[in-house]
Amino acid sequence: MKLVECVPNFSEGRDRAVIDAIAAAITSVEGAVLKDVDPGADTNRVVVTFVAPPDAAVEAAFRAIARAAELIDMSKHHGAHPRMGATDVCPFVPVADVTMADCADLARRLGKRVGDELAIPVYLYEEAATRPERRSLANIRRGEYEALAAKLADPAWAPDFGPARMNARAGATVIGAREFLIAYNIDLNSRAKDHATDIAFELRDKGRSVRRGNVRPFYFKGDLVKHAAGRFTCGTCFAEQPTKEDLFRHAQEAHGIDYRALMELHDQDPDGPLVGDSALKPGLFRHCRAIGWEVPQYDRAQISINLTDWKVTPPHVVLDKARELAAERGLVVTGSEIVGLVPLPALVAAGRYYLERQGRSTGIPLDDVLRTAVQSMGLADVAPFSIPDKVLGYPQPDPKALVAKTVTDFTREVSRDSPAPGGGSVAALAGALGAALSSMVANLAIGKPALAAEEPALRTVADEAQSIAEAQLAAVDADTNAFAAYLTAMRMPKSTPDEQSARKAAMEQGLKQAVAVPLGTADRALRALDLARTAADKGMKASASDAGVAALMAHAALAGAVMNVRINLAGIADQTFVAQTRAHCESLETRARAALDETLAIVQKRIQG
Repeated sequence: MKLVECVPNFSEGRDRAVIDAIAAAITSVEGAVLKDVDPGADTNRVVVTFVAPPDAAVEAAFRAIARAAELIDMSKHHGAHPRMGATDVCPFVPVADVTMADCADLARRLGKRVGDELAIPVYLYEEAATRPERRSLANIRRGEYEALAAKLADPAWAPDFGPARMNARAGATVIGAREFLIAYNIDLNSRAKDHATDIAFELRDKGRSVRRGNVRPFYFKGDLVKHAAGRFTCGTCFAEQPTKEDLFRHAQEAHGIDYRALMELHDQDPDGPLVGDSALKPGLFRHCRAIGWEVPQYDRAQISINLTDWKVTPPHVVLDKARELAAERGLVVTGSEIVGLVPLPALVAAGRYYLERQGRSTGIPLDDVLRTAVQSMGLADVAPFSIPDKVLGYPQPDPKALVAKTVTDFTREVSRDSPAPGGGSVAALAGALGAALSSMVANLAIGKPALAAEEPALRTVADEAQSIAEAQLAAVDADTNAFAAYLTAMRMPKSTPDEQSARKAAMEQGLKQAVAVPLGTADRALRALDLARTAADKGMKASASDAGVAALMAHAALAGAVMNVRINLAGIADQTFVAQTRAHCESLETRARAALDETLAIVQKRIQG
């Protein structure tokens, strides 16, 4: 299913009735699912996140922009966050089966409609931008609402859609397409905006003006370093160059810095004389935009950050550096805040990072990894943080799924007089339990000084076994669903030759799928057997029996899954497929028997020794 995320930001964070009306406009569109509404009273801004199929996303965004234009008067708006319109920005983000080019097309479609039907000036940004200087939201929004009339009068800043005249009530809207952006705030034990800004300027890609003298503990208290004729100062190493060309060359060769581009980010003219301009240095992190602000609602200052490519600059890395910079200034980072949603892999990476720093195993259940991230980053410091609601991609099984049942209910469901769940699902569950036991044995041993030499192998066991356990759990329902597809094919009409042919083909495909799922269970079970052998050999002696049970469960999973494969092969006409699958099953059984025997021998030796 094609799916996009849309994250419109509206210039109202205080009036709940207005916020609710805008949200209702979004949910009035079939297929649009509201994921998050995050208002800020001090910023006087609300960030709304919803997902929808492409056409529904455009319609929902348009209705929300129209409603905001009716309810928000920008001529009376005040807030801490930069803004230029009632709907300040509206990006589309690809989620599933949608490309960035598709999202750019959605931005253009929406922009044209907003300009034509609502008479709101529209600028396109990021991947939808019509010219290089408009890729940056900050560049488009420079001067904010108060400078908009002058900007619209400048032919160079004619909007991409809509009239080139001031809409005093609605302002202007920026619409675009971008990669997933993490809106991330870091909390300080200070109410001073200057304290947050001082750290923000160190972190952000854009960097800051260079100072000398009284720069510790707070850099902003130092004296600005300005270029003078014949003395053009490198902001990174303070080396002085005789000409600006020499400065540009030095910055590139010595530090890999495009100084001209850096000047443009700071509204300095690289083609000008530079004399009297502040020397500059870039910040620590790419794809990081940051400012400081005070949030009376939280009784503290925050470093407000946009991470435009979290895979390059993850939030936990920025947080740890902010903690260092805060400590140098006598400040404490009390926690942090995700505004809107965060992708599952980003929070998993954070959880694994902190687990590794603590010397703990990362081969633990997903929820434990995520809770580690939430606790380590202080994500519940100023507002509640619900993992299911805030983490985009968090796996939430169907409440009707087999794996969502209690052990008692699952067992009773298996015993009923229906063909599914059957042996394939039970084999997969056995495989999940066996892999989980191997992970447990490894986790119990990790961190024990006497087993330090074995720790790398044990960490591999914990991580791989945990992944196998999750995959085997998924196969519990997949096996039942695959068999259901075969049963559905059997019920197809067969009155005519064409219907009979279609039914036969569907049944064959259904059986192949019914074979594929348990075959996958068996493949994973063989790897789980290998992991159980390593756990038995390298784990604690006291856990040897657990490793033995892990091996027995993995072997049972493999043997049971192979049985389910073979019984379904009998109905498949494709003899090449049948022969190849039978050969694969025989190989699995031979290797599994050997692995089980080796593991049990290790277990018996350790128990007896």
